[in-house]
Amino acid sequence: MRYDDSPPLPESRSSISPDRPWFARRPALTVALAALAPTCLAGWVLAQVLTGSDSGGRRPEGMPLAASHTTAGSDAKASASPTPAPGTAPGTAASPAQSPSGAAAPAKGPLTGRTVVIDPGHNTGNFQHSAEINKQVDIGTNRKECDTTGTTTNSGYMEAEFSLDVSRRARALLEAKGAKVVFTHEGDRPWGPCINERARIGNEAAADAVVSVHADGASAGNRGFHVILPARVKGGAADTAKIVGPSRDLGERIASNFGRTTGSSPANYLGSGTGLVVRDDLGGLNLSTRPKVFLECGNMRDDKDAAQLMSPEWRQKAAQGIADGITGFLGG
Repeated sequence: MRYDDSPPLPESRSSISPDRPWFARRPALTVALAALAPTCLAGWVLAQVLTGSDSGGRRPEGMPLAASHTTAGSDAKASASPTPAPGTAPGTAASPAQSPSGAAAPAKGPLTGRTVVIDPGHNTGNFQHSAEINKQVDIGTNRKECDTTGTTTNSGYMEAEFSLDVSRRARALLEAKGAKVVFTHEGDRPWGPCINERARIGNEAAADAVVSVHADGASAGNRGFHVILPARVKGGAADTAKIVGPSRDLGERIASNFGRTTGSSPANYLGSGTGLVVRDDLGGLNLSTRPKVFLECGNMRDDKDAAQLMSPEWRQKAAQGIADGITGFLGG
């Protein structure tokens, strides 16, 4: 982030007598088939009577059921395809994060009845809307920019692209466990949302857990991930006293699972090797009334970290770590 809220087996012939050519059995076979035909016809007629002759409304075998997603401000909105990293050819097979459009009953699982809000950091359109994102908003303790552009890799892969892709992958995993997942945005708006709106979405959803997904933009050589936890702050609309404890629990679980699934190490440049950092200057945390953390998945400005961040396979591992951490926190 780096910018505050920016952060069949073959048929056997053994039964055929070797003294008798196989084709000598044809008359017997023909008689048998002729005897079976009326029975098959009668069975087909009975099936038509019981089920109806029109099968036009039946779902063809193998057709996937559609999944439903929720974006703040909409009843059910299908997700767009995850943005591929540079070098990923368009039209490749859909990642687990992608779902067909439409609606279906949510999956039943250990997270049924739980609500998770995922906040994909930044927005690719922010670069073209500097005036809008630079407007100051109240974060309780002070005022800060509405949002920031986020960072990029040296090859130009945007943090906003990365965060939205990983968020979608995590959503698919959490929904498969029965959770209701709400996004702060789907990358379908020109810019934003502002940091105070992102916090409000989590609060209004009465989320059981909120995770803001980012990647850092530190100097080369700085590697690894870290989770940002809310400090205890009170001022204006900000009062984090009730969420500091549960947010730390959430953060610790995500850090542990993220490291395990991705093979990444905690950041070597902050957090003293714990992968945990406490901050009091992020509006998205200060204004939250729900357990919430920020996750910086790696450093986009370091070529080794960037190579991982741009890998679809690694991003799937990152999403798994996030989903596993949330699931553990929610007792799933």
